[in-house]
Amino acid sequence: MAQAARSRGWRGDTVRWLALPLLSLSLASCIARSEGELRRQTEDDAGPIGPVLDSGAEDARFDLPDAAPHAVLAVSPPHGPWRGGQLATLRGNGFSSAARVWIGGLELPASDVLAVDPTRLQVTIPPGEPGPQLVVVQNGEDGSTRAELSGGYSYDAFYADPPSGPTSGGTRVRLLGKGTQWEEGTEVLVDLKPCTDVTVVSETELECSVPQGTPGGKNLRVTTPDGVAVDVLDGYLYGDSDNGFRGGLSGGQLGQTLKVLVLDDYTGQAIGNALVILGSDLASATQLRTSAKGLVQATGELGPRVTVTIGAKCYQPVTFVDVPVDTVTAYLRPVLSVDCIGDGDPPPVGGSPSYGANLAGELVWQGGREFEKASWTNVPQPSSPGEVEAAYLFRFTADPTREFTLPAESARITPSAPGNLGYSFAMATGAGNLSLYALAGIENRTLSPPTFVAYAMGVVRGISAQPAGSVEGVYIPMNIPLDHAITLRLGSPSPTPKGPDRVRASVAVRYGNEGYALFPAGSRTELLPLSGEVTVVGVPPLGGDLLGSAYVAGARAFTGPSDLAPRSVIGLRGQTSSAVPVDLTGFVQVPQLVSPRGTDAWGGEPLVLDWVAGGAAVDLVVVDVLGSSGLVQWTIAAPTSSFPSAGEKPLRVPELAALPELGLRPGPITAAITLAHIPDFDYGSLRYRQLTQAGWAAHATDVATLRISAP
Repeated sequence: MAQAARSRGWRGDTVRWLALPLLSLSLASCIARSEGELRRQTEDDAGPIGPVLDSGAEDARFDLPDAAPHAVLAVSPPHGPWRGGQLATLRGNGFSSAARVWIGGLELPASDVLAVDPTRLQVTIPPGEPGPQLVVVQNGEDGSTRAELSGGYSYDAFYADPPSGPTSGGTRVRLLGKGTQWEEGTEVLVDLKPCTDVTVVSETELECSVPQGTPGGKNLRVTTPDGVAVDVLDGYLYGDSDNGFRGGLSGGQLGQTLKVLVLDDYTGQAIGNALVILGSDLASATQLRTSAKGLVQATGELGPRVTVTIGAKCYQPVTFVDVPVDTVTAYLRPVLSVDCIGDGDPPPVGGSPSYGANLAGELVWQGGREFEKASWTNVPQPSSPGEVEAAYLFRFTADPTREFTLPAESARITPSAPGNLGYSFAMATGAGNLSLYALAGIENRTLSPPTFVAYAMGVVRGISAQPAGSVEGVYIPMNIPLDHAITLRLGSPSPTPKGPDRVRASVAVRYGNEGYALFPAGSRTELLPLSGEVTVVGVPPLGGDLLGSAYVAGARAFTGPSDLAPRSVIGLRGQTSSAVPVDLTGFVQVPQLVSPRGTDAWGGEPLVLDWVAGGAAVDLVVVDVLGSSGLVQWTIAAPTSSFPSAGEKPLRVPELAALPELGLRPGPITAAITLAHIPDFDYGSLRYRQLTQAGWAAHATDVATLRISAP
């Protein structure tokens, strides 16, 4: 403080005397804060925080010198992956709506620069070279406004893919570097905990399994055998979402040894005393128990294939038919039943608490005065009673065949919404590296069902949202028209006596790896049989902010107006042009349960399946048996190599109803039989996501009602 006084030209004993009590108070405060530990000023009781796009600024007029009329003062966040794509805010002075931005000598496209006000620019970071880079801003062609910030943004030397995963750990990630020289013996730490099973693929790529952690962004460290360590701050984010990379089959060819690890699907904790059954006939099968660490190792003549069933009291069982490899990692879900309370608490199902994030920002239209909000120029005026102008915010979805759902009216953004540059929004969402899209159009909720015709779209990506954190100042330009049409060439699966009887075709836009954008007019429903072309109107052109995206069309054949089974779903047919029809003729044929039939008793004999030839190839058969009044779901996975290529196809599994601890009691059950098409599928590398629709390019499902007989 005395130094600050001298810098302002203060002189004289009187002034110094007045400053001493303040100096003493400041020192006392510092001493009190540091008692017991030495803490950086950027730390707080909750630990270090992650990058924030625009969290506002405290009044620092008495701490910072006056900036030049044109200046770049900071970039937030100040670093990111070398591949680019991160959303960031440039702070400074003298920015105009024509501001141009260079990072590392590369000028950003105008579509990636949004001038919020004279002190803020929102930009999408381009790819770059690892290390600190020069950041330059200039208003149009006016060289006198050029401002630079040396080392204003730094590219990380590597990044993780996926960049986030569950707190229980176990996620298999790739680290992708640029200019790195990784070799055998390289070590990886996540939050100073070792990343296990490190595989060096090349000098710039390695893989490992992340350890268990706590919610939030964590430091990644890679150390080569010569002791050179490189850190990436907030390089990996622990959240509560399951990215589907955990569990399944792995390892080398099955021979004399089989290792089975059994974990709780919610907490990631080991399940001790779990039952592992090797074989499809319970009478002759080998039965083993896991240790307290959830591990069991079987030895003997096991290969080339063995059926493995894993279960535990008050957990959902799972069976992998004809396992060809030596490692099985099973994640079992708890059974939510009062019978599982016993003498203690029921099995935990919540894992760690869910930590979401809050976002706030504005939808921005162009065409108004500089740094002032413009009207909704690309949305027509309402033309009839009940119609209103409305906009909504959406997360990209993982399923492009889903039907568009209109959000609740409480989420509506209207032209009367407050805002400085645009129209304010706020939403709660999950944590992670987020991307969003917004749709604006005409809504009528007086009709049944309500209607929403979208005319304009905006997208934003690279939002870094920390668990339990807030991100403000997210600006979404609403500059994409929805004026294109896509033609779909449709086929249908061969009908069975039960169905399907109609098909819904849909078009979505795949936005990088973030997922799919759905549209109100993006689907058409027609009765079967159908063979021909249908047109979907109201999708965006793939330029500007959507450059590099693709149209993805899918179709869903189903039974009855309520979308019942039998059904067959096809998706992920992508292309970048709207001028060429999309081929949607590769449906998976619908499976049929030949035996047992109807409400026949099932006492452990094989389930006999069949399906007609044609359609997309079937790579995996998944049967979900729902019993015990819906409380227990037994999942069975089998590769098509387990079945004869022609004729009826028996599926042999142990009779779990003879094992009361696994929860399947005699009585009625429901069996959902799914045939899945998975491109480039390798059963020996099966992952849990491939047991669900998230891992299938196309699939067909039918449901049968049976009855388990008493053993």
